[in-house]
Amino acid sequence: MAVWALGINHTTAPVDIRGRFAFALDKIAPTLQSLRSTISGVHSHAGVETAILSTCNRTEIYCAAQEPALDHTLRWLAQSGDLPADALKHYTYTLQNDLAARHAFRVASGLDSMVLGEAQILGQMKNAVRAAEEAGSLGTTLNQLFQRSFAVAKEVRSATEIGAHSISMAAAAVRLAGQLFEDLTKIRVLFVGAGEMIELCATHFAAKQPAHITVANRTLERGEKLAGHFGASTMRLADLPDHLHEYDAIISCTASSLPIIGLGAVESALKKRKRRPIFMVDLAVPRDIEAEVKNLGDIYLYTVDDLAHVVKAGQEQRQAAVVQAETIIDAGVQRFMHWMDQRAPEGGAVPLIQQINAQADVWRALEIERAKKRLAKGEDMDAVLDALTRGLSQKILHGTMAELHAGDAQARAQTADMVSRLFLRSQRGGGNGHQSGL
Repeated sequence: MAVWALGINHTTAPVDIRGRFAFALDKIAPTLQSLRSTISGVHSHAGVETAILSTCNRTEIYCAAQEPALDHTLRWLAQSGDLPADALKHYTYTLQNDLAARHAFRVASGLDSMVLGEAQILGQMKNAVRAAEEAGSLGTTLNQLFQRSFAVAKEVRSATEIGAHSISMAAAAVRLAGQLFEDLTKIRVLFVGAGEMIELCATHFAAKQPAHITVANRTLERGEKLAGHFGASTMRLADLPDHLHEYDAIISCTASSLPIIGLGAVESALKKRKRRPIFMVDLAVPRDIEAEVKNLGDIYLYTVDDLAHVVKAGQEQRQAAVVQAETIIDAGVQRFMHWMDQRAPEGGAVPLIQQINAQADVWRALEIERAKKRLAKGEDMDAVLDALTRGLSQKILHGTMAELHAGDAQARAQTADMVSRLFLRSQRGGGNGHQSGL
């Protein structure tokens, strides 16, 4: 199997480009099937594995099939975002086999994030894998890739200080708000959305004890549940335009495909506020707040990309941890590629193991059948069992014994060394005598 990844992220594409290729997790099943059908133009549908990781900072497609189909994958992604493939290619990166595995491991470990060492990406990756599994597009190869990436990420976080000095997007937003407002306890804060990122932001802002917090969400019940954690009030999204002027800080992150806070609504709010400033953070991809809002006087609007220079603070302190993490990732990549090599049709160990197991089953069936006939004739149980084990041992060892007597002295010596390692491992101190599974 070949493994490949194609993606765009915060280092290769601006937020407006990334927004065109954002995929909602709750609608990912038909998207994955569409991707599989496209790649099936090269391979049989059953042999194609796909998964999509889509966050505010990246959209990445992971695939596995008999042969890579990078061009088909690029054309499919370009079509989904209504952009010519040649234009999209300038924003993307493509990786195959060990490089794809290394990238997945680095992403899971937080080494490829805007916030170095952030932990949220691991949960997002697990959700993406779960969605692919439920959609029936996750096969053995991609499952191994992702499960190993989770294991590597766990080892990186437990063995290094990679996340010790991490500044999250939420913390960065609070820091920027503190630069605009002298006293955060006097401001009114509006959170638009009720997802994981908004909950994280609300937690950071609530710690500063602002004068008032409101949660606006399309589903009022979900908004009320989040608001209950912070003693906040709630609002329907439809009521936003009439109440924007009441808030000093607005943080938005929804899954809407179109902006929900427009230029006109913000202009109206500024007039009602008599030009008092509004601090706005748009963490959504695609945007929740129209880009033109940034040009208004007394509006301080930040997107996920605008927060990049803030969250990079303290990265120098983590470089030693990065070196440690990369070493762990290198070892993980080697283990994954070794697993891939074992499964290769030519030269791989798996087909040979399957043949050996099949032959052993045939020998075992023959000896069991022979033993049953002898027992049916009334022969002694101990004698039958002794004959069964002798017969099975002879069949297993026949080829080995023949090879030990064949060839010249050098060939026999090499065979003897191999046989010794295979059959006398426990006596040689190389193991505990128990057979390990594959």
